[in-house]
Amino acid sequence: MKKSRSHWVMLAPYLTLFALFIALPVGIAIFQSFTYFNTIQPPRFIGVQNYISLFTRDEIFMQKVLPNTIKFSLIVGVGGYLLSFILAWLVAQLTTIPRTIIALIIYSPSLTAGTTMSVLWKVIFSGDQNGYLNSILLNLGFISKPIQWLQSPDYLLNIMIIVSLWGSMGIGFLAMLAGLLNIDESFYEAARIDGVKNRLQEIIYVTIPLMRPQMLFGAVMSIVYTFTSAGIGVALTDSNPTPEYAGQLITNHIDDYAFSRYEMGYVAALSVFLLVIIWIASRLAWRIFGERD
Repeated sequence: MKKSRSHWVMLAPYLTLFALFIALPVGIAIFQSFTYFNTIQPPRFIGVQNYISLFTRDEIFMQKVLPNTIKFSLIVGVGGYLLSFILAWLVAQLTTIPRTIIALIIYSPSLTAGTTMSVLWKVIFSGDQNGYLNSILLNLGFISKPIQWLQSPDYLLNIMIIVSLWGSMGIGFLAMLAGLLNIDESFYEAARIDGVKNRLQEIIYVTIPLMRPQMLFGAVMSIVYTFTSAGIGVALTDSNPTPEYAGQLITNHIDDYAFSRYEMGYVAALSVFLLVIIWIASRLAWRIFGERD
């Protein structure tokens, strides 16, 4: 400790903020998940009852929220991640000026807050005949009356996925683009000498191995985005819970129980469950893209 005193001094601000705003809240949430707490009376210890209720009594969670979250995270998380890499690779093939312009266009949706971004999509999917999509379909004769896109359980989750994919080109995309642009061309020349014959082999054997840190960072950012963008369903429908729970994800379920029912012990259990999911997904990303040594 004495030998590395200067290191601890440098780390002290970060460690202090980490302890106050991450470690301590997580610890409190874990403790509260074993209690009944309604924000008025002091927390009362009830053991694992909240977790039992989560998996055996909360039918909305098991029948709607969890399946919705799995579908949403697989398509938006995995699909958005692959789309980020593909677009970054395509943009990297351009010259400087068009590359900069297109990168800004792709990145710009992530700069807009979800509630602001939803305004555009609410106009597109408006349930009256003036909504862009309804107007086009009516004029083409594909439908005879307007469809309530955002109030129908048949369409809401799919619309949420489309909107979230559109806004998922964030800092992970920029990190991948930076990684691609910083790969020395000599590596590709050496790979061609060793027998690499096409672009696909270059991506598999040269590009991805050389940009593992950016791939890992992009994966983590994609995981975080997936599990924190659930507010888009509420923003599109202006209600929580969403109509017939069609667009209800774990984050929405947490907000519903926290600010409508004030069951904070149960909310803590939901939050811990979400934390475990994010941790498992992050560890999986680390196993794939992390350093082997």
